[in-house]
Amino acid sequence: MQILSEISRTFGEYLLVPNLTTANCTPEAVDLSAPLTRHPVGESAQIRIAIPMVSAVMEAVSSPRLAIAIAQAGGLSFVHQNQPIAQQAEMVAAVKRNKAGFRHSEINIRPTATLAEVAALLEQAERDIAVVTDDGSPTGRFLGLISLRDFHPQRHDLNAGVETRMRAKADLVVAPPTISLSEANTLLWDQRLDVLPVVDNQGRLASVVLRRDYELHKRFRNESVDDDKRFRVGAGVNTRDYRDRIPALVEAGADILCLDSSDGYSVYQSDVLDWVRSTYGQNVRIGAGNVVDGRGFRYLADAGADFVKIGIGGGSICITRDAKGIGRGQASAVLDVVRERDRYAGETGEYVPLCSDGGILQDSHMAIALAFGADFLMLGRYFARFEESPSALVRVDDQFFKEYWGEGSARARNAARYGQASGLLFEEGVDGYVPYAGRLDENVSVTLAKIKATMVSCGSITLRQFHDSATLVEVSHQSFLQNSQDIRLRERPSGGRT
Repeated sequence: MQILSEISRTFGEYLLVPNLTTANCTPEAVDLSAPLTRHPVGESAQIRIAIPMVSAVMEAVSSPRLAIAIAQAGGLSFVHQNQPIAQQAEMVAAVKRNKAGFRHSEINIRPTATLAEVAALLEQAERDIAVVTDDGSPTGRFLGLISLRDFHPQRHDLNAGVETRMRAKADLVVAPPTISLSEANTLLWDQRLDVLPVVDNQGRLASVVLRRDYELHKRFRNESVDDDKRFRVGAGVNTRDYRDRIPALVEAGADILCLDSSDGYSVYQSDVLDWVRSTYGQNVRIGAGNVVDGRGFRYLADAGADFVKIGIGGGSICITRDAKGIGRGQASAVLDVVRERDRYAGETGEYVPLCSDGGILQDSHMAIALAFGADFLMLGRYFARFEESPSALVRVDDQFFKEYWGEGSARARNAARYGQASGLLFEEGVDGYVPYAGRLDENVSVTLAKIKATMVSCGSITLRQFHDSATLVEVSHQSFLQNSQDIRLRERPSGGRT
């Protein structure tokens, strides 16, 4: 038995102390880009993201729609692995079919469908326009567009066909596949279009260009894309069927993989990493975890992990600490692993990025996690709240929520992730709701503005500077009480708790 002398601490127990803010240290100058893959010290990583945020490997969080939205914002999503291989591979492929500015059409319908059917489709997808193709597929012969502005439930017969109210191809502006994104955006604005269909010479739909994507690109200028301008996407894998799952995900176009386990300090993860390196060399990039100390990091780094994920029991829907008595405060875990990462880099010349997974209750905790030395953050509840997450939007007591459940919950039935191969005998996650927060891009913009403002106050314009120069102080009980003084607010300030 060994008892560590330190106290297990969380991000909420620390505050950042300001450093000198110089004239060139402004929010506009802050670079939040981060490496995703291991690389020689002093060189750039093969895969980087423009913002240090990735979505959790969770069924309630990571879907193709969310993955596209995160990639547009500059981050990355990891599609969950608690599903059949073919289904996960198709989700990855669905993201890769979209190029920056050119979307694979998601909302499609046949001309013979009824107005009631298209209304239900648009409501379910939370969209206001659908593409009409001869077979209702995203690659069918393009026939027209129909939106909620083209018919009204009280004015028009909902049993009538879509073809009776759609705007036909002959009356629309369409573009050939050879059009550039710049030319497409010019058409959008010159012709006052919301959607520009891209149609090939056989009349089949190739993609669509959306006005909203133009506005997003102006806000987020560093989308996560590969060399072919396709959105980047990651995928979770496990230590059981990896010999079948990984080839399917690689074929589907996954940019990076992540071993998904509540406890990654195991020979099983080392076996997977060995197999990936012997099968693919460095052509397939894969992270591993989760760990909570330097020993776990060193084991996975030596085994060839491209990044290492930190955190056990710190997630908002994780009850591993209650169920098994295993875990560590996220601040303590990150601090320990960061020290070992830096020692490893000094000894080997290889920098292995760190992902902090869990323990984020407020936006300010993101900045503190980055100051502790995390390269990027994996977020579950934060992204689950948004319109683009795959879970259902529900109304409870006149307030809207999104359903949210942990991978260790009975609902997820992900027994093997928690070492319960014979079935889920006990839960390590809960099933609940998170307050609905609206669109991802709007919320991420606010969060990034906060992180940049924090870094400016700390005299840093890159995450590396922030790691090296940040000064933190423990928060006393009295400091906490002062920050939580008894004031009844008219309404909570925006972006309080994530």
